[in-house]
Amino acid sequence: MKNEAPQEKIVKKRFRGRFRPYRLTALIAATLIIVINPFLCYYGLPFVQGWYQSIAIGNWWIVSPLEGLESILTGKEFYLPALIAMLTPIIVAFLLGRFFCSWICPVTLALEASDWISAKIGRKSGKRRRGKRLPRALLWLTLTAELLLTMIFGAPVFVFLSPPGLVGREIMMLVFFGTLAWEGLFLVVILLLEIFGRRFFCRGFCPLGALLALVGIKRRLRLRLDAGACTSCGRCAETCPMGLKPDAGEGASAYCWNCGDCVDICPSQALGLCWR
Repeated sequence: MKNEAPQEKIVKKRFRGRFRPYRLTALIAATLIIVINPFLCYYGLPFVQGWYQSIAIGNWWIVSPLEGLESILTGKEFYLPALIAMLTPIIVAFLLGRFFCSWICPVTLALEASDWISAKIGRKSGKRRRGKRLPRALLWLTLTAELLLTMIFGAPVFVFLSPPGLVGREIMMLVFFGTLAWEGLFLVVILLLEIFGRRFFCRGFCPLGALLALVGIKRRLRLRLDAGACTSCGRCAETCPMGLKPDAGEGASAYCWNCGDCVDICPSQALGLCWR
């Protein structure tokens, strides 16, 4: 009986409810920050500078941990202000896992729009998109390969092809120069990869997502399953954008990005986000 007390305490801290409206609101707000940013700078109001690779809000400077790590590998030196600026996303990942990917990344907002369009087309045609399962190790291999390429070429590879960074750079190019850079085609590729499955790029090919998942492998906020309340209906697995099976306990793995979609759709309230 003594061993059951801590478990009971954790269950009482489970958060249920409708997460999706709040997540979409957060995604829209985060995207608007980098959409409005160039116009503010253009008219001499540079309160927000940069985008989601290196962004400054007033005097608060935030640097993506992967881009910061690349700078260390290529420059072979530590720059204290950059290390301090990396702390914010690292702490967030330690507490919340891949929270940035599901709640902030502007690419995710575009993919959510893609989901909505696909759902509309699917209802009319009677077809539903089936996702392909990717080897879980692919995510870690992508991160390893990206860091190796950075050291081999002596250049920060992901800085040029970071999807959230590309969104900001393309908007900046359009506002100030009236054109788009060729790197923006990579965003089109990510959207096209959705043909093979939801969040195909995010699941196995995003090195930033892999690094955040690695930092958040022991995250404080994670999905918990109440096995006694679960009816094994499978709806959580169908709705999971990461291709996980929350009813089998996979929501507690590093691959879960705490979006809360499975919590919203669970008819028996067997799933919930809770603090460890």
